[in-house]
Amino acid sequence: MRNALASLGQMALAAAVAVIVAVISLIAIAGVQWPAFPSSNQLHALTTVGQVGCLAGLVATSWVWRRGGRYRLLAQLGGLVFVSAFAVVTLGMPLGATKLYLFGISVDQQFRTEYLTRLTDSAALHDMTYLGLPPFYPPGWFWIGGRVAALTGIPAWEIYKPWAITSITIAVAVALVLWWRMIRFEYALIVTTATAAVTLAYSSPEPYAAMITVLLPPMLVLTWSGLRARDRYTTVTPDAERDDSVTLEPIGAGWAAVIGAGIFLGLTATWYSLLLAYTAFTVILMALLLAGVRWRRAGFKTALDPLRRLAVIVVVAAPIAATTWLPFLLRAAHSPVSNTGSAAHYLPADGAELSFPMLQFSLLGVICMVGTLWLVLRARSSVRAGALAIGVLAVYLWSLLSMLTTLGRTTLLSFRLQPTLTVLLVAAGVFGFLAATLAIRERGRAIVPVAGAVGLAAAIAFSQDIPDVLRPDLTIAYTDTDGHGQRGDRRPPSSEKYYSAIDAAILHATGRPRDQTVVLTADYSFLSYYPYWGFQGLTSHYANPLAQFDLRAAQIEKWSKFKTPDELVHALDTLPWPAPTVFLMRRGTSNTYTLRLAQDVYPNHPNVRRYTVDLRATLFADPRFSVQSIGPFVLAIRKPGA
Repeated sequence: MRNALASLGQMALAAAVAVIVAVISLIAIAGVQWPAFPSSNQLHALTTVGQVGCLAGLVATSWVWRRGGRYRLLAQLGGLVFVSAFAVVTLGMPLGATKLYLFGISVDQQFRTEYLTRLTDSAALHDMTYLGLPPFYPPGWFWIGGRVAALTGIPAWEIYKPWAITSITIAVAVALVLWWRMIRFEYALIVTTATAAVTLAYSSPEPYAAMITVLLPPMLVLTWSGLRARDRYTTVTPDAERDDSVTLEPIGAGWAAVIGAGIFLGLTATWYSLLLAYTAFTVILMALLLAGVRWRRAGFKTALDPLRRLAVIVVVAAPIAATTWLPFLLRAAHSPVSNTGSAAHYLPADGAELSFPMLQFSLLGVICMVGTLWLVLRARSSVRAGALAIGVLAVYLWSLLSMLTTLGRTTLLSFRLQPTLTVLLVAAGVFGFLAATLAIRERGRAIVPVAGAVGLAAAIAFSQDIPDVLRPDLTIAYTDTDGHGQRGDRRPPSSEKYYSAIDAAILHATGRPRDQTVVLTADYSFLSYYPYWGFQGLTSHYANPLAQFDLRAAQIEKWSKFKTPDELVHALDTLPWPAPTVFLMRRGTSNTYTLRLAQDVYPNHPNVRRYTVDLRATLFADPRFSVQSIGPFVLAIRKPGA
């Protein structure tokens, strides 16, 4: 219990340090007028300088730790500061000249920003788009970010970038604490820095996924150690579970780890559904493997112990998960649903084949190959290797299952686990590199300085390449138009610059708060900037199954056949859902207004077909509607009481 409380206290301290470092750094970066990243190498150069400074600070921190005594607390604090600063400078500096985050307000970031905007407007859990529905997508990350935006008075779209960077930084700092509670401090610094760098390179466009990804390696090790522990003093002989000699394990060993695993699973359920499913799958696989080994070696009674611990993990996780999932499940029990599997209807080329990062001819490929060899050699004799090996095996099994589920016209979105696979292999690679270094040193050779120099050079080389890995997403962050109607590259903004005028016109015409107005539009980024409700979502893949996306789409197409305002008004008044009172459209040809909608065409790739619905302009040529043109948009508003 004392160790558990100490761990929680240190994780809270880590989160506080990460927030302080992130806030100070981001304010300092925002205070300078930088050139745009796509058109200048200055931001990349300064990012490299910052990364090298942080890595040098981590080396110095390791040296301070070795001095022992009272310096160790200083070393731990220094480690938290420098890993936090590393995460902030790697993302914050390249984005220094734009207010938008990676991938701007395009496609996936569109609905993520919309979700953040919704939960900034209200602390109550709501669907991001549809009025009156509980959330389907886990709201944890968005709810916290929304509360930060509401507290600071910063618009949700503008808080997205600092909250994304800060949240990832918090996860990196907490991962360091988890590692140093389990392994040597110097090793914890190295493995945390390595996995953080890979996470920033490949998972940062989804900040809430990045948080779980960087925490997965230490949490899998913690979970594996908790499941392997024994409930009473037991003589344990060398077997497939252990690499040491006869050992006595204390009563109740591992229960803190089991409870910690349950809390992590519960929080993951409120954060990211896919990683919840993968993590749960991995933990179940761990328990079954242990149960099988113990049944074969010691009988049925002993085999029940890991399964009993698995049950405790579920019991701990379920109430936490219920805080966000229960409202949806209760509503789904008695309300019609549709498009229930649409969220998984995506099969890119990466989802149709297995990924082998260890076979790439690159620096990353080398460290993954080292990790693979270490896992093969030590999986049966090391807790760390065993946990990471099962995590890697689970990714491949999940990928094969995902390919198999295409027979049922769905997938398990296995391509999104590629960053997870890489992070697990890199963590194993660090341990493999350290093990090889120690093995050579034991033979009397002065290998440590050489290994340190090689490792530091590799860390710098990989880290400085992260902005280039993220360059496509960085470019979109600079070319999309933000909520102030400006682009980060200072070039002429696109049609989103008219959104503020549209918002003012809606507020003036309706006289209602934004969260009491339903808007039908195909320009979904408008809903990302302002908390209006949408009548229809971006695609069925992001739509709440309770919203009946397909039936709404059919209803909109039906309106395209109407000829008189009376037909449209009657259809609106008899809808089974809250009807739109605002129509934000584009001007078409032949006296029509257009909406560009989307249809799920999985298993084809791309999985979305865009099509246009034309509504006759005469439908809105009626005293019950006010119509005005704002830039390229046509804004038709049904007058209150009409």
